[in-house]
Amino acid sequence: MSEPLFDSRTQRHDLPYLFAGQAQKEGFVNEAFARIDALLHMTIEGTASSPPVAAAEGDCWLIGSESTGTWSGHAGEIAALAGGNWLFFTPRDGMRVLNRSTGQEQRFAGDWSAPDRPAAPTGGTTVDVEARAALVAVIDCLTASGILPAS
Repeated sequence: MSEPLFDSRTQRHDLPYLFAGQAQKEGFVNEAFARIDALLHMTIEGTASSPPVAAAEGDCWLIGSESTGTWSGHAGEIAALAGGNWLFFTPRDGMRVLNRSTGQEQRFAGDWSAPDRPAAPTGGTTVDVEARAALVAVIDCLTASGILPAS
C-alpha cells in the first residue's frame, strides 16, 4: 500500500483525515464535524481552570493557567464538550473568540489578550493634557484589540 498523501491529522486544527478503505469512517467524520463546529465562529463561556459541573454539549471554555482534573496539562487551550467528552484545541495566532461572560472578543497572538478599557479623563485644570492622554489610551486599546496596526 502506498503512503497517504497527508499526515493522519490536519496541521492547524488537528482534524482527522479519512483514507480509502478506512474502517469506522463515521467516527472520524463525526470528530471532524465536532471540531469544526467548535472552531467556526468560536464563542467561549468564559475562563475556568477545571471543567464546570453543569457544562452543556457544545460549550467551549478557555482553560486557565492552573488547570486541574480532566483539563490538567491543557492550560491556555480551548476545551469544547462534544459527545460527552472534552476536545482540546491548541490556539493558533489569529484565533479570535467571543467571551460570553465579558461580552468581549479575545485574540491569540502568542498568548490570549483582550484590551482594557481606557480610563476616562477626570477633572483638572489642564484639559489638553488629559485629552491627549485619553486619546493615547484609546489608540493603545484599538491597537491591543487588533483594529489598528502596532506601528
